Amino acid sequence: MKYRYFIKLSYKGTHYHGWQIQPNAISVQEVLTKAFSTILRQETEITGAGRTDTGVHAINYIAHFESNIANIDKDDKIVFKLNSFLPKDIAIYNIAKVQNDAHARFDAQSRTYKYYIHQKKDPFLLESSWFVSKQLDIEQMNKACKVLFDYTDFTSFSKLHTDVKTNNCKITNAFWVQHDYKIIFTISADRFLRNMVRAIVGTLIEVGRGKLSIDGFKKIIESENRSNAGISVPAQGLFLTEINYPPDIYM
Repeated sequence: MKYRYFIKLSYKGTHYHGWQIQPNAISVQEVLTKAFSTILRQETEITGAGRTDTGVHAINYIAHFESNIANIDKDDKIVFKLNSFLPKDIAIYNIAKVQNDAHARFDAQSRTYKYYIHQKKDPFLLESSWFVSKQLDIEQMNKACKVLFDYTDFTSFSKLHTDVKTNNCKITNAFWVQHDYKIIFTISADRFLRNMVRAIVGTLIEVGRGKLSIDGFKKIIESENRSNAGISVPAQGLFLTEINYPPDIYM
């Protein structure tokens, strides 16, 4: 009999070419697969909640695996052994038994990302935040955020030539907050397109710098054309911070 488990973990994406296994580059999925296969002493396939790009970080990321070993979730030593085996930039928090048809990617109801910006030179934020020296109008950027709730097609913020059936997403939360010289963007949706958050941030920065009006922001979304939107901001400031699932998925 096979049992299915969810893994809750975090990783610092600086030294990885994203989540997904690739032929000629090290990925988080590859490292986890090796760790689980070694510690459980059986070939173990790890399926993640979704891709993250090169250099992007994740807090409370979810992945799943199957095993014929019962009650892995009850054995605290397994998590300890896995963390001892894994590199310092990947940490497992817990393993939970779930329904046999539960899926880390397809059963996710919402995802939340945060993007971090700092406006004063800080050597300790090099790998976890983007340095933007120019002043930004947070109030205008938050006004633009509210526009996102009026749309569902975000083709303008999607990486080109991606293999998806639809570019529709339901954004439920989007806002900026400032703490001293640090600025944090939070966004939640039922799903995200490739590069979507980084493209939205890049375009909102144009609003914050006074180079793009709220109406201009609307027109970019309505154009459904990626070349009209702003730059894709650097990966190091982006964190996947939360993924929500139906409560009855857990055993």
